[in-house]
Amino acid sequence: MTTVLIADDQAMQRFGFRMLLESQDDMTVVGEAANGTEAVNMVARHHPDVALMDIRMPGLDGIEATRRIITSGARTRILIVTTFDLDEYAYDGLRAGASGFLVKDAMPEELLSGIRAVASGDAVVAPSLTRRLLDAYVHHLPPVPGAGPVPGDPRIASLTEREREILTVIGQGWTNTEIATRLHLAESTVKTHVTRVLAKTGSRDRVQAVILAYDTRLVNQR
Repeated sequence: MTTVLIADDQAMQRFGFRMLLESQDDMTVVGEAANGTEAVNMVARHHPDVALMDIRMPGLDGIEATRRIITSGARTRILIVTTFDLDEYAYDGLRAGASGFLVKDAMPEELLSGIRAVASGDAVVAPSLTRRLLDAYVHHLPPVPGAGPVPGDPRIASLTEREREILTVIGQGWTNTEIATRLHLAESTVKTHVTRVLAKTGSRDRVQAVILAYDTRLVNQR
């Protein structure tokens, strides 16, 4: 059973989240917080597996609440869910230690799968933000002459030709569904390939994998 804390200053939003989560056999809501201070205190009291964290809340905002929860050593993983699809929020939230970032217009199944993912130790970033995060990352890389993968890079040396292709398109921001459609693969097969790529390259999550694709120049810097 995954325990969840809901932190949002809008009562109707908390109610909607609670109704959705409590319809699931593997989730239970242990509390609701209307601001960041309450969220920090309730995490310390209830030790939830996951905290759904809004950003704009009165008093202590969701970014600072996330930072305080993470620095306290709590085992709770933070999934930021916000109305505002703004890059600076994503950067600040992930830098503060959040395990994921979704916008509130995500489909219910996306939210549920996001909660399950971060509870199991994975990271989740809204597809609409992934490419922009990567582009911002690339702008901070030094220019590299030439093109093509870094010869003999040990992080990708063990990948099969198909796995290297999968890593390349992950680096280009493709979702699993897009990979399946464009490469004519079953989505379950794509998930298996992605899992193997993460394991072989030592990437903690998909975000690390796309950074690796840039670092090894499987994806050209622009």
